[in-house]
Amino acid sequence: MALRLGAENKRQVYLLVVLFTIILGVGGIELYNQFSGPPPRRVPPPTAVAAPATPAANTPATAGPEAQKLTNAGIDPALHFDKLAQSEDVKYEGTGRNIFSADSAPAAIPTPIKSARAGAPAVTVAPPPPGPPRPPAINLKYFGYTEAEDKSIQAFFVENGDIFMARIGEIVDHRYKVDAIKATSVEVTDLAYNNTQTLSLSSF
Repeated sequence: MALRLGAENKRQVYLLVVLFTIILGVGGIELYNQFSGPPPRRVPPPTAVAAPATPAANTPATAGPEAQKLTNAGIDPALHFDKLAQSEDVKYEGTGRNIFSADSAPAAIPTPIKSARAGAPAVTVAPPPPGPPRPPAINLKYFGYTEAEDKSIQAFFVENGDIFMARIGEIVDHRYKVDAIKATSVEVTDLAYNNTQTLSLSSF
């Protein structure tokens, strides 16, 4: 059984058809804009640039004299192998230093006879300052040693006729300290100058 549509139902159907048509049209335009890309840019036409005005042929030059114009009429383009061979056979025969050799000695530079400045005083080198005075020699003579009962070694010294006997570490005549005793020599320190010397064995 067919349904009968009233006048109001027909109007609603027409409105729906119109709305669907508008929606389809707007959607088609959006899809076309997305896939077609931006429109090409219009490039403005190039503008003509006026060429600078050239002076007339009869205008005199004021910048300066005219340069000489050269021509290539007399140039020979051919290669001359005989002249090239002559230049290759040239050997370095200078009398000074060979700058192309690492074994060549440098050239001697003469020393000037006098100062280049007129009236310049002669440069004198001051002597070095004197160093500290050397300490005096120790006035002792070592003439022998002996071994005590406790196995300690005692050395014998003489000074101005006075005889001294001292062990290692003892002081002779309030001034000389005995540092080491050997069979042929002793080491003594002068306490006044803090000077250590080695005294060899000598005859009394």
